[in-house]
Amino acid sequence: MSRVNIAIIGGGLVGASLAMALQAGAKARGWSISLIERFAPGDAYQPSYDARSSALSFGTRQIYDRLGLWQAVSRHAQPIKQIHVSDRGRFGVTRLSAIEEGVPALGYVVENAWLGTCLWQGLDPEVVSWHCPREVRTLQTLPDGYQLVLDDGTRLECDLAVVADGGRSDLREQLGIGVRTRPYDQSALIANITPGESHNGEAFERFTDEGPMALLPLPENRCALVWTRQGMDAQRLAELDDRHFLQELQGVFGYRLGALLKVGARQLYPLSLIESEEQVRPHLAVLGNAAHSLHPIAGQGFNLSLRDVQALAEALLASPELPGDFATLQGYRERQRQDQQLTVGFSDQVTRLFATPQPLVAAGRNLGLLGLDLLPPAKRWFARQAMGLGTRPDPRP
Repeated sequence: MSRVNIAIIGGGLVGASLAMALQAGAKARGWSISLIERFAPGDAYQPSYDARSSALSFGTRQIYDRLGLWQAVSRHAQPIKQIHVSDRGRFGVTRLSAIEEGVPALGYVVENAWLGTCLWQGLDPEVVSWHCPREVRTLQTLPDGYQLVLDDGTRLECDLAVVADGGRSDLREQLGIGVRTRPYDQSALIANITPGESHNGEAFERFTDEGPMALLPLPENRCALVWTRQGMDAQRLAELDDRHFLQELQGVFGYRLGALLKVGARQLYPLSLIESEEQVRPHLAVLGNAAHSLHPIAGQGFNLSLRDVQALAEALLASPELPGDFATLQGYRERQRQDQQLTVGFSDQVTRLFATPQPLVAAGRNLGLLGLDLLPPAKRWFARQAMGLGTRPDPRP
């Protein structure tokens, strides 16, 4: 039996980011951190055409800058210089520009494998210990924390257990934490695409009556496609041969990037808005997709989780109490409540607004897109939401 101050269950991008955010302050306080991760990280970054990617907001870049991580991450990060938002078959279009917003980029697209490598290499082994590849079988309440039983029989006690094991969290269910689920009756088809023309750092959000799509710029002139369709239609698209798939995609997206030349492996993910009914208990915090899982089209999910990570780390390190103090955890939850409500609401409402084919709604959103270009304050608000800065004071008048 051993004991640590903080046990982070899930060493993916969210869990590793929390360890990174805590480690300097933890070292100064003599705290110990354990990361328990089911899958062993690779020894080195291996570029792959089919690698999955994440869209990092400008606000996320600022967080990683403060942690001293951004210089490494930026080596394989594709800046988003512009975002083109359109509604298929209608005139409504708006464009967001990094130059107009006074930032070097509206966001960045980074392969998850590279971001993970940067995080793992940045962890301090004097503070952070790994149990990997290991899985937590049971999480049992103690008067002063939790006891974790791992799949190899190891028992570990902690002052604070952080559940960050994904949207289908077995531990969340084991602890009796309920979830609110709103299915979208859609699946996201994920794949990488090579266009015939240079993307020049431009991202595209295109809404259609059948579902929204995003095409995000990647290094080496690839694009990351997120295409949401109804379940059976998404399955049909996934099973098409490459030529017919590209033809159908071209018909929906158009020729803004010329002819689409190549598509990689395709993966399908059923979509729902999932929110945990509890995010903190004494000696317990729930983070990442285990706390809230959003529709991917607005690109808000990981960025919201990272703001949660920052807020939790700051609350723990500012408290005179040991990690796990309930008042400290409640303070963190209250601090993040507005950010979560606004971000979840923005993501959900945009998704539902652009998913309906009803003529009056379609006409209204078409006017809304046109209006963004005519109303600078509205466009500014929309841009700040996209950049992950929606709940922060705006320095511009």
